[in-house]
Order: sequence, then C-alpha cells, then structure tokens
Amino acid sequence: MSKFVVLGTIEAVAGHREQLIPLLQAHRARCLRDEKGTLRFDIMTSNDDEAKIHIHEVYQDAAAFDLHLDGPSIKQWREETAGLVAGVVVHKATPVE
Repeated sequence: MSKFVVLGTIEAVAGHREQLIPLLQAHRARCLRDEKGTLRFDIMTSNDDEAKIHIHEVYQDAAAFDLHLDGPSIKQWREETAGLVAGVVVHKATPVE
C-alpha cells in the first residue's frame, strides 16, 4: 500500500504569518503524537512570499489522511486560526518508490 502525501501552502492574512507558525507547530506535535497514520509533518516558510507557509505531510495511506481531516487537532487548528488564514492550497500525491 502506497503512502499518501500532502503538499500544501497556507497563506496568512497580511502581517499574521508569525502568529500562525506556533499554532501550526502545536498542530504538528498533536498529529504526530495522536494520529497513528501521520508519519511526517514538515513546516517551511516561503522565501518568496512573506505571507506563505508550506507544509509537507506523509500519511500511512489515504484513509489515515481522511482520519486526520476528521480529527480533533485539525478542528482545534481551524478554531485557533480563524481570521488569520487567507487561503489554503492542497496538492495530494503518491510517492514514487
């Protein structure tokens, strides 16, 4: 069974990227600790756009990603970041082994 990868970009409301980073770090810690199928969760800031944060997440499979989307951590993240996120772009992928 192939792993499931998410590549995403979170665009912060102007001037709020630094406020989002610790909230995203806490979300990452909860996911890696509490979600068995979450294998990796990288956070990177864009060098090209001060409003953007890039994420790279690896899940055991698509079902694990679905569980992540319905989990308590992402619900908490959405509540904590309400009004701070201007947009999110998500790309789903399968790694080539």
